[in-house]
Amino acid sequence: MKPRSFVVIGLGTFGSTVAGELARFGNPVLGIDTDEKNVTRLADTLTEAIIADGKDEAALREAGVANYDVAVVAIGEDIEANILCLMNIRLLGVETIWAKAMTRTHHRILSKLGADRVILPEQEVGQHIAQMLHNPLVRDYVSLGNGYHVVDFTVPASLAGIQANDPAILTRYDLRSLGVMRGTDFRGFVAMQEGDKLLLLGKRGDLRRFGDSLRTGA
Repeated sequence: MKPRSFVVIGLGTFGSTVAGELARFGNPVLGIDTDEKNVTRLADTLTEAIIADGKDEAALREAGVANYDVAVVAIGEDIEANILCLMNIRLLGVETIWAKAMTRTHHRILSKLGADRVILPEQEVGQHIAQMLHNPLVRDYVSLGNGYHVVDFTVPASLAGIQANDPAILTRYDLRSLGVMRGTDFRGFVAMQEGDKLLLLGKRGDLRRFGDSLRTGA
């Protein structure tokens, strides 16, 4: 499969991390920022890094932004520049646009303007950390949208010997098991051992109830 091409506009902490990781995965990445220092820092990492203003449609057109499959608007504190940049990218016809928002209101505006995905990085990371701090058995989780998440639970001693797809557990909490990881190996629906990683799919409230029951032993 041909790798998708990406343009990341705004190379601060968030944007440079996204751009650098996309490049590390082998994707063509164009980085754009108004700050020469940010551009210089990534010049040897990205396919191309240039100084340009996301508010300037002509500059984005000249940079070839319209030729990229996905655009990431990572401009941070300047909300006006962030919004104008999104509008310019939409006018250029980029197929998929992800945009960083600073507030809930900003999030709604970007969604109305046609962003395919709006990210609130600080809030999302904060929720992620709080969930893991609240329940040490939660190793990680991924949001799938529409209220559904996949959560990686560390199997406690109380679940050792129970099948990973035991209907008594799954029906009680309205969850679906995706199987067990043991070390770096996927074992599927086996009898669980303490320390395994149990992957469960469900809605946040149901997953929280299950996690709380493990934490409290209820």
